[in-house]
Amino acid sequence: MGARSGVPVDEVLALVDAVLREAGLSRTAVRSLGTLDARAAEPGIAGAAALLGVPVRGFAAEELAAVSVPHPSARPLAATGTASVAEAAALLAADAEPSAVVAPGMGEPVAPPARARAVLLVPKRKTRRVTCALAASVPVRSHEDAPGARLLPRTHGYIAGEPGSPPTIPTPHTTAAMDMHTHTDAHDLRHHGDAEVRDEKLIDLAVNVRTDTPPDWLRRRIADSLTGLAAYPDGRVARAAVAERHDLPPNRVLLTAGAAEAFVLLARALPARRPVVVHPQFTEPEAALRDAGHAVDRVLLREEDGFRLDPAAVPEDADLVVIGNPTNPTSVLHPAASIAALARPGRTLVVDEAFMDAVPGERESLAGRTDVPGLVVLRSLTKTWGLAGLRIGYVLAAPGTIADLERAQPLWPVSTPALVAAEACMSRAALAEAEHAAHRIGVERAHLLAGLAEFDEVRTVAGAEGPFVLVRIDGADAVRERLRSLGFAARRGDTFPGLDRNWLRLAVRDRATTNRFLQALDQALLMGG
Repeated sequence: MGARSGVPVDEVLALVDAVLREAGLSRTAVRSLGTLDARAAEPGIAGAAALLGVPVRGFAAEELAAVSVPHPSARPLAATGTASVAEAAALLAADAEPSAVVAPGMGEPVAPPARARAVLLVPKRKTRRVTCALAASVPVRSHEDAPGARLLPRTHGYIAGEPGSPPTIPTPHTTAAMDMHTHTDAHDLRHHGDAEVRDEKLIDLAVNVRTDTPPDWLRRRIADSLTGLAAYPDGRVARAAVAERHDLPPNRVLLTAGAAEAFVLLARALPARRPVVVHPQFTEPEAALRDAGHAVDRVLLREEDGFRLDPAAVPEDADLVVIGNPTNPTSVLHPAASIAALARPGRTLVVDEAFMDAVPGERESLAGRTDVPGLVVLRSLTKTWGLAGLRIGYVLAAPGTIADLERAQPLWPVSTPALVAAEACMSRAALAEAEHAAHRIGVERAHLLAGLAEFDEVRTVAGAEGPFVLVRIDGADAVRERLRSLGFAARRGDTFPGLDRNWLRLAVRDRATTNRFLQALDQALLMGG
């Protein structure tokens, strides 16, 4: 707990109860209230502890400062020397409970195992005057390889014993410092999946880049290009290769430093009186439009409709419409006819197809179409080929639109290695490899969905077609924190307009990784009751 002077008991208890509900626990699970020693006698905290029937554990500022906290804040750091009193005190108090631990799902103390480790179950939550976090002393059993990793034995359950599951258990790690906004009206449009794994050695289900990429042949092509770095980049060959791949003339192609640059160019170069973004989807298009001074309207697709597009929901007077296909994070593949129905004279229709090459046959793609007025298709080579660090994508549009976007680009926007990669990924052999990978992703996605279907607490968005799935779990933000303590990173959903803290996006991985994740999810759900 952290509290300001004079806070009443009922405000402290209200936040404690809210945090316990989030974890699926009752008041009987509380063993102590930990706080800064200077606040231990504060009537609000002391009174709450008395009503709960537990002691107050006061910790010196230097003890709290020594604890690494997942969600630091500047104000408590300046006042007390610790970046989060609530989280540090919760972890210390849980560590100081040798007599009992909480039995996940039961809310009652049980005898401790030989070893235990404090794990943050609910991160810092706050009111105007109180902060609260919840930690528990998690058992470490003799068969587990890593402290705090509460994975069941490989023989347990539905998939865990399948051949190919690795014998090792993920090592737990502290949570990275990340924005924790959970209000549905305060979406962090600049939050991306890489923030979930940055600076930590977690098994990554948060980022949608295909694993084991770039392939060796592509690495060699990129490495060979380094001998030509003295010359300015020349994109003509790569541009022609992209054009040929989509059966278009080169003046309908623009190479960009990833799809993200394309969103910025569209926002800055094209006039728009009423831009509309169809959500939930990748947030960068809206962020770029807002940065360029546009007032953006949203069309929110609904869970009860399977997050599927109704063209009639888009306002008739929208002169710029942005939609993803397949859509990130829902993994929904909209029919090409439904998206084409959004086209109007005087309207720019932007379709983000960054994940279309992960769909076998690229069915429902609009790339290469010249009969849809105002159509702009964006593609990325980041996901399938593992080139996030190289920054390469492209735009397909009418020659006039391409010319407008090109004028907004700086000189030589795409590096020589990125141009070489673009050319290489357009070859017949590369396209065949991408198609094979798309089929494999489908198989692995089906395996993941089958495992998720075993959990009553988990609801998946039906008909996933991308290299990721979207799931709803009550209190998913707390589940995500527990998964981190077990070594897995999942993408939070509450930064996407139209979603809230009860959603997670999970990247499709190989079968062995999925098996280990399903075990970890089982444990994370048990920890919350």
